[in-house]
Amino acid sequence: MNVQGDRHLLLVWKGAMILTVAGVLTKILSAAYRVPFQNIVGDVGFYIYQQVYPFYGVAIILSTYGFPVIISKLIAEQPDENRERAAWKIGKISFSILLIFGGTLFSILYFGAERIARIMGDEGLTSLIRIVAFSFLLLPFVSVWRGMFQGSGNMTPTAVSQVSEQLIRVCTILLLAILLVRNDYSLYDVGAGAMVGSIAGGVAAIVVLCFFFQRYRRKNKQQNDSAISFPSKPVVVALLTQGFTICISSLLLIFFQMVDSFTIYAWLVESGTSEDAAKRLKGIYDRGQPLIQLGTVVATAFSLSLVPFITMAKGKQLDKEIKDKVKLSIRVSIAIGTGASVGLAWLIQPVNKMLFSNINGSEVLFVLGLSILFSSIALTAAAILQGLGHAHLPALYVVIGIGIKLGLHYILLPTFSTMGAAISTLLASAIVAFGLLFEIKRKTGIVIFEKTYVYPIFVSVGAMSVLLILFLQGSNWFVGTSRLFATGQSLVGVILGGSAFLLLLIKSNYFTKTELSFLPLGSKLSKLIKQ
Repeated sequence: MNVQGDRHLLLVWKGAMILTVAGVLTKILSAAYRVPFQNIVGDVGFYIYQQVYPFYGVAIILSTYGFPVIISKLIAEQPDENRERAAWKIGKISFSILLIFGGTLFSILYFGAERIARIMGDEGLTSLIRIVAFSFLLLPFVSVWRGMFQGSGNMTPTAVSQVSEQLIRVCTILLLAILLVRNDYSLYDVGAGAMVGSIAGGVAAIVVLCFFFQRYRRKNKQQNDSAISFPSKPVVVALLTQGFTICISSLLLIFFQMVDSFTIYAWLVESGTSEDAAKRLKGIYDRGQPLIQLGTVVATAFSLSLVPFITMAKGKQLDKEIKDKVKLSIRVSIAIGTGASVGLAWLIQPVNKMLFSNINGSEVLFVLGLSILFSSIALTAAAILQGLGHAHLPALYVVIGIGIKLGLHYILLPTFSTMGAAISTLLASAIVAFGLLFEIKRKTGIVIFEKTYVYPIFVSVGAMSVLLILFLQGSNWFVGTSRLFATGQSLVGVILGGSAFLLLLIKSNYFTKTELSFLPLGSKLSKLIKQ
């Protein structure tokens, strides 16, 4: 029995790692394409796209991290002898519920698009909102199929569909942007084309999942056709409670962007800023989103790789192992998040010019970049609490964070403009992060901030900062300020700063060799630790 249980946990861990790798790849693609897109359409075109993107972001989170997780959980909890037939029944019930839910959201966005655009202060966004509404009609198909495969322990279809979705989406968006700009279409038409690209990605995911599902049906035809009595109520309750709880926990950055979409541009115009200038300011502010997303991907890629270990340890009721992995996950997110946010802060001007052709808004991006640290901690802590069975706590703090950011907008926007919005993001993400760390301490009893680990962080950050200051001063004195130079300066700065930070962190015994063995490339990094 123990051997069988260990084997099951090992399969769970391998499946979780497959989804983690696929998730990292899709997040990198989702962030990276915005840089060439901004270069094609400019700040105003980027503003138009970013205003509507949060609606699509909600749909993608619901169909990736929310409902499939609950559907797979319901299936995995069924007895082995009935699991395949139960999966079929759970899938049918879930599809019906999500079809109603997706259809409702589609109707709200499609028929209310003009009103929503008016609230945002830009009626030109109406057509884009109507196009993105169709993504919610795809949600039932993607969610149910992914959930059914995950529930049976097959993570490959979900992983392949996620990567395929992003690849098709990114390629379609960039291709349409190039074609429409070259043929002198308006930037709103270009934005609509980008939304069409997003829908194309969703269709690609359905095609991939349909292929895997047809193979699944052929192999399990006899079981699928067999009748089984399964109550609908538990499925409905789980989807409408646990599903939304997990979704909200994953929507922190998307909801922050949505608050920005509904407040910044509208307030700028109401305060007397011309429409063109307001669009440009919001577009420059939106440059920070891919930077935050890429930074959090780097920081959480290592820390979230430990979450499957936490889930496995919880399944075995190994309290000490759970606490060790929780502490390590948080320390990794703090370390990498600190290095990424501080490093970006020093290099923000050359990075801004490298990616977006000029240094406009570097001060605002400086503040937004610092939120990488707290966003990384918050996302890691949320995943840990979900793994420990407390999914409602991250959802609660995300809602609190949204309220804080919205309140700070009304206080800070009138005085500081887009800088006020950046400050509100930083403060709200910090409050969410510290709140979730407090909950982890309350639930597990572990000490989050130990003095032993504070010193290495300060030493490493200090050394990296001194090195980057000297590098920037020296390189600025010797060479000019072209975009090509900014590119070289940024890349060399990242390598120098990142290497110095990581080297000092490891050599100062921030991690033990055993701890490093649980991290990607840990075996190689452990060689840097003194015997």
